[in-house]
Amino acid sequence: MLGAGAILLAALLGSIPFGLLLTRAAGLGDVRSIGSGNIGATNVLRTGNKKLAAATLLLDALKGAAAVWLAGWIAGPGWEPAAAVAAVLGHCHPPWLGFQGGKGMATALGVMLGLAWPIFLIAALTWLVAARLSRRSSVGAMAAIAVAPAAALVFATPGAALGLLILGVHVIWRHKENIQRLLAGTEPRIGEGR
Repeated sequence: MLGAGAILLAALLGSIPFGLLLTRAAGLGDVRSIGSGNIGATNVLRTGNKKLAAATLLLDALKGAAAVWLAGWIAGPGWEPAAAVAAVLGHCHPPWLGFQGGKGMATALGVMLGLAWPIFLIAALTWLVAARLSRRSSVGAMAAIAVAPAAALVFATPGAALGLLILGVHVIWRHKENIQRLLAGTEPRIGEGR
């Protein structure tokens, strides 16, 4: 019963649409009406407000970390990977937004921090390097989520690695339009277009 409650709480935490809430509070309207149409930090950056984009990234990551930490505290060790999956799925598919949320990468970074800080560090560095070299956030995100399961095998548990593998498949699937644009050579660089 405690485990189910912890997973539900993780999904609810994950579903808080910080990008939408922050842009509305700043008087910038509905972030879903621009760029990619999602609620994540990369799309918030397209409003031209770097501080709001950074705040969105931080809050989306923190809600993921909090979901994992609370699951361990409420239900005990072993529930963290399930809470990690629930938090990211909650972000990607929030019921209050018609199940249309973000792509999940910032929240995924947060759950990595909650599972084991070295996983977060490896993924974050991978994201930064890949994004800087490619000048495309989507490349950084997909590279980061791809290395996370292997990092979890070394620094956490097989359960954490499995959870991150599931999330990796989902997050990369959420980037399918980015992949199509990358293949076509039309994916915008960081700070541009869609």
